[in-house]
Amino acid sequence: MCGAGIFGVGRSDNVFIVKQERVVAIERTQQRINEQIRISPIRVVAADGALLGILTTDEALAKAREADLDLVEVAPNERPPVCRIMDYGKFKYQQKKKQNRTHTHQSKLKEIRVRPKTGEHDILVKVTQARAFLIHKDKVVVSVIFRGRELAHIEEGRKVIDSVILQLQDVGKVEASPSQQGKRIVCILVPK
Repeated sequence: MCGAGIFGVGRSDNVFIVKQERVVAIERTQQRINEQIRISPIRVVAADGALLGILTTDEALAKAREADLDLVEVAPNERPPVCRIMDYGKFKYQQKKKQNRTHTHQSKLKEIRVRPKTGEHDILVKVTQARAFLIHKDKVVVSVIFRGRELAHIEEGRKVIDSVILQLQDVGKVEASPSQQGKRIVCILVPK
């Protein structure tokens, strides 16, 4: 990976001088295993995580072979370098598996809006939409919006939002209970 960045700006004889420096990232491609480890002595960690202490490379290789495992250098910059006795093939497989893991579903926030005077069938359509969102693992915000004189009948809006919550309780649960926020009553449902 290469990147360029501006590191300094200077002024010389009414002319601006821009200094750039390229930064090259060095990636370590491979760990040293078994006979590739040439430094001696090394700090050795057993397969179960127990510290075996500082041993010569030959002694550590003998212990690894005795356990039918590999000696892998895990911290080459430490003094003495740290090596671990492990199954290297299994370790590489698990690392590759972690890299190829698919991303989990990003939960989105969906909203359905109803009014206190919304008809039963229209509410049923909105509930069906909300059910699809919850099955798809998205959060749903249920909003009952009041306009004008409807604010005098907040209990009607409460009835509507309670019926929506009741109809969706098999696929979702209430994260934030219904609360009045200005000219609306809002409730958040999350998938079960």
